[in-house]
Amino acid sequence: MKVALITRSTLYSAPGGDSIQVMETARQLNINGVSADIKLAFEIIDYSKYDLLHFFNITRPADMLDHIHKSQKPFVVSTNFVDYSNYDKHQRKGLSGFVFSKMSSDKVEYAKTMLRYIMKKDKLISASYILKGQRKSITEILSRAKSLLPNSELEYAAIKNSYKVHPKYTVVPNGISKELFQDNNKTEKNPFMVVCAARIEGLKNQLNLIKALNNSVYQLFIIGNPAPNQISYYQECKKFAASNISFIDHLPQEELLNYYKKAKVHILPSWFETTGLSSLEAAAMGCNIVITDCGYTKEYFGEDAIYCNPESLESIFNAVADASKQTQNGILQKTILSHYTWEQAALQTIKAYKQALEN
Repeated sequence: MKVALITRSTLYSAPGGDSIQVMETARQLNINGVSADIKLAFEIIDYSKYDLLHFFNITRPADMLDHIHKSQKPFVVSTNFVDYSNYDKHQRKGLSGFVFSKMSSDKVEYAKTMLRYIMKKDKLISASYILKGQRKSITEILSRAKSLLPNSELEYAAIKNSYKVHPKYTVVPNGISKELFQDNNKTEKNPFMVVCAARIEGLKNQLNLIKALNNSVYQLFIIGNPAPNQISYYQECKKFAASNISFIDHLPQEELLNYYKKAKVHILPSWFETTGLSSLEAAAMGCNIVITDCGYTKEYFGEDAIYCNPESLESIFNAVADASKQTQNGILQKTILSHYTWEQAALQTIKAYKQALEN
């Protein structure tokens, strides 16, 4: 079986959790006997070489439509369905914040796509997207897909609720590299060291995190690069940060290990998370996890994480304080190492591929 994994054009230039997902999925598929090539959406693809196409990020349908129409190949979609509406309506500032607060989430995403194209920050792959718009484009893709590969049952339920379709699906949880993220418990945890590993952008809510921990006893390490269109947000974060806040550029996973080993707490106080991939990695390294209560996170972390309200500075601070005092959560660590690995994700993905081709 030969599969093309087709993903956003900025996969490498603006790395995020989906970058790791795509690369690790391809790596594990090849290990397990499926020939998998990563293709960026703007590339010209020889579709005849592939049995199946695998797309990522349903909220970017403009990356998919042209390939679907031209190839006439069966395809599956890792949906990565993020709801930006809470952030766009209540936290985005300036003219765009005012305008987006009056629009539906699909219209907001359509506007973002067109702005990225007009400002030459991304390529518009499918011209038909201009006429169809966001909602019709997504509905078409969902209706034609042989299978969806959401990261959780909660994600699939959200897609059904939003688009009133019921495609076949296989849950493929996000994971970690078991070979890389193995904690030997030999490094003593610093109860006052807090790490937030994520791309710096409004959705990830680093600004509220900074405000919550400013001038506190906690040493906060914010690790990641700013999103290309959120430089002003990054500058605002740096402006507000007190001396106990450190900014570190995006690090490869091998270098993140040193921070996960030492930190007692990892936090993602996002306005929405499908999983919080860095939280899985940090938990596998023995960190106590603080994560947003907005999104699908509870399906992964259950009662083994501390949840915070991204809007409340008090909630964020109290969650960090509680996590710093708790003993290391060995149950969560074992659960992730047993159930949430890229190897297992690949096996579920192969299962979905076979079903898609049989159908």
